Amino acid sequence: MDVGQLRSMDYAALQKQLDDLQQEMFNMRFQRAAGQLPNFNRLRQVRRDIARVKTLLRERAGVQEAK
Repeated sequence: MDVGQLRSMDYAALQKQLDDLQQEMFNMRFQRAAGQLPNFNRLRQVRRDIARVKTLLRERAGVQEAK
């Protein structure tokens, strides 16, 4: 996911996106363990997307604390 798209989302949408990505990562870990994961590159991409979303959530939490 593009950082520009993530920055345009509000806090609730980011939280929902994080939940969806974590669920996808959970499912892919089971597929990998069973040897049924068709696209290993997607695993890396989801991990990085989770990090991006968490970073934005942390930035916004810091902005709210400063106010």
